[in-house]
Amino acid sequence: MKPKNKFQQKVLAASNRLPKITEVQYNWAVQHCFDRYARRTKGGIMDCLECGERWKSKQTLIDSVCGCTCPNCGKELKIRDCQNFNFTESQYFCILTICDNMQVLRYFFLTASLKVGKKAHYECREVVQRWIAPNGKYATISLLRKMSMMYYDLWNFNSKLEIRREHDCHSISPAQYYPRTKFIPEITRGGFTSEYYKHISFTIFRTLLSDSRAETLLKAGQIDVLKFFAGKGFQHIDNYWASIKICIRNGYHINDVSIWRDYIDLLRFFGKDLHNGKYVCPTDLKTEHDRYVMKKRVWQKKQENEQAKKKAIEDEIRFRDMKARFFGLQFTDELIQVRVLESVYEIMQEGDILHHCVFTNDYHLKPDSLILSACIDNKRIETVEFSLSGMKVVQSRGLQNRNTEYHNRIINLVNKNRRHIRKRIAA
Repeated sequence: MKPKNKFQQKVLAASNRLPKITEVQYNWAVQHCFDRYARRTKGGIMDCLECGERWKSKQTLIDSVCGCTCPNCGKELKIRDCQNFNFTESQYFCILTICDNMQVLRYFFLTASLKVGKKAHYECREVVQRWIAPNGKYATISLLRKMSMMYYDLWNFNSKLEIRREHDCHSISPAQYYPRTKFIPEITRGGFTSEYYKHISFTIFRTLLSDSRAETLLKAGQIDVLKFFAGKGFQHIDNYWASIKICIRNGYHINDVSIWRDYIDLLRFFGKDLHNGKYVCPTDLKTEHDRYVMKKRVWQKKQENEQAKKKAIEDEIRFRDMKARFFGLQFTDELIQVRVLESVYEIMQEGDILHHCVFTNDYHLKPDSLILSACIDNKRIETVEFSLSGMKVVQSRGLQNRNTEYHNRIINLVNKNRRHIRKRIAA
């Protein structure tokens, strides 16, 4: 796409002056972005997929749970028990640099081709550049992407890096950031230091440069709040900003931002003073949140009259109009079953059984939220909120908002199957 304004012209010209990835950067990425593996056959024959060495394993299954060491290249290897001969893996890594006084995030697509008996082969291609000016204005340069509704990694490597319209495929979460980074003065002046290295993202930088409230949060150490609202679109912070300032003034650190936001919504519902530290800075956030959830449930039960019944019918119709396309969607990893909740009554049951606010806070009526239930042997264990715009799990809550031992497994299962959700959106 041709640049349409002077800023895009400036970005494209600067992009053409960027140096190619160096051999040191390439070697670092290969070393840090991938795990190393050994294939083990049923006969106990080990094949290093890094250097191609083959040897007979003397380890028992229990001894080799944590991996092994290749006798040839000395690499620490994870073990794959299979009969496959070929393996392919891909990862992203990012280099942060400065060009023409703009912050640049350069994303590279790494592919590892592993074959039994052969040395591992790695390829690296730059696929996306995000350019951010000191005033927060930004532009994206990337390769073209092949047509696909479910996969974002199908880059057309025969295309050129050019100005592109914004697309979800440009929102990349790299496996690693190259440690030698350069930040424009406006970012470091805004409070971003090496302390926040693991929180680097295009969204954080853009928000930090375009909204002074982001700088306030960063300098106050409220990085979790900044990440939460920057990811949702920073305009959503407007309804909570006055309460956040009270927290900052009282030195109150908001750890679980999602629960705190729901808690503030509950306080607002009951007409509490959101400028009072007594309310917005609870010593035990979870206990206060659960107390107000129960309080709202009691209120809701008192309001069970004909008007409430009529509203429930209207909500059911509205809910089905918004979410019917996802009904019947379910997936499993043979232990955990995850399915879309298909009625307002089911969602109300989910909230009652697990004692959380999925129903009382009307999550099912939010256009961007898809509510799923994770079960084991038909027993509900966690409720999952999936963002239809961000295509990822926003939160997953078990009994009384606690995480179960299957928490990460549930999130990974849902994210792994998001292509099925995306397919329903496109239907």
